Amino acid sequence: QLQLAESGGGTVQPGGSLRLSCAASGATVDRFHIIWFRQAPGKERKFITCIDGTPSAGTDYSESVKGRFTVSRESAKNTVFLQMNDLNSEDTGVYYCAGRSAGIGDTCGSYINPTYGGLNAWGPGTPVTVSS
Repeated sequence: QLQLAESGGGTVQPGGSLRLSCAASGATVDRFHIIWFRQAPGKERKFITCIDGTPSAGTDYSESVKGRFTVSRESAKNTVFLQMNDLNSEDTGVYYCAGRSAGIGDTCGSYINPTYGGLNAWGPGTPVTVSS
């Protein structure tokens, strides 16, 4: 059974960078779509980026982070990473990773709704604060 745990959050100044990790256990992360969500204070959880649970590891990004964030997967570590550059105050929030077993023909982009009940696992989240 897939279990996920995020790490790497913290406080950073505007324009800075952070690298978040989503470590998987209990299953091989390569076979799961991994989706990153962010929940800003007082707001709903929103899709940020995702990576397919396929050998090609296709990715998708929200418009708000495209060009600044990069999602990647390191199979040997059974971990998905989120590199976040040029951070601004709107990036503040708790970052969650979630997983969904990859099906034939589907992509991670099919699971960007955080209220979807079919996600197999969620991490507890890691907080990120962007402040001067």
